[in-house]
Amino acid sequence: MAKKDPKELPVEEKLKNLYQLQTTLSAIDEKRALRGELPLEVRDLEDELEGLNTRQEKIRSEIDDFQKAITQKKGDIEEAQASLERYNKQLDMVANNREYDTLTKEIEFQTLEVELCNKKIKEAQYKIEERQHDLEETENLIEDRKKALEEKRNELDEIMQETREEEEQLKERTAELETRIEPGLLRSFKRIRKGARNGLGIVYVQRDACGGCFNKIPPQRQLDIKMHKKIIVCEYCGRILIDPELAGIKTEKPADEKPQKRRSTRKKKEEEASE
Repeated sequence: MAKKDPKELPVEEKLKNLYQLQTTLSAIDEKRALRGELPLEVRDLEDELEGLNTRQEKIRSEIDDFQKAITQKKGDIEEAQASLERYNKQLDMVANNREYDTLTKEIEFQTLEVELCNKKIKEAQYKIEERQHDLEETENLIEDRKKALEEKRNELDEIMQETREEEEQLKERTAELETRIEPGLLRSFKRIRKGARNGLGIVYVQRDACGGCFNKIPPQRQLDIKMHKKIIVCEYCGRILIDPELAGIKTEKPADEKPQKRRSTRKKKEEEASE
């Protein structure tokens, strides 16, 4: 038998299909709620680890740069000391004051160069010690975050394993139900559901009020809902409204008010007798 076009279905059938879809989607939401904040926690830990690894590489790169600078400065010191040795030898063989002054200045310059290089080496060594301390702290933090991430992943995998099969079945049910609903109505339902805080796009009337926002529904509008002649939405929250009986919800009948009427009649008779 060919499947009916969803647009040709009566409003009553459309509402039933929508409510079944809502029930199925709510069940999926419950399964996902079991995971709680775990997926976000896992993602946050992964992002933090990525940042820590980047920081670790940066610190290592800085340590390498300082070590290279120390090596370079040590080379500069060796060159300066060789020059000093050469100039000191030449100083003993100067022929005039001009050569003496020139060599003296060169010796003074190379001496200052050695002192400056030693100062730079000490600064670089201090920086290396600082960065190595930072590197150690970062590595410890990485190990700590790795352990936390592994625990969270195992916890999440365990929950996912428990709910995966049921969730897949619910997703298949959702896909099947969506084929029974006309595209325009389905889009509207999804838009309403997305904007709703509790994820409810269609709700049944509860105690003369909207089951989503709990605002009172006028009697005439309630009657229209029970007639199932058209799709009616709550004028306050925009959710689609459905008759509880159509949703398969049993409602309590209002309490009998006859005893109150008897008391009113007895009171009226007492008033007439007193007159």
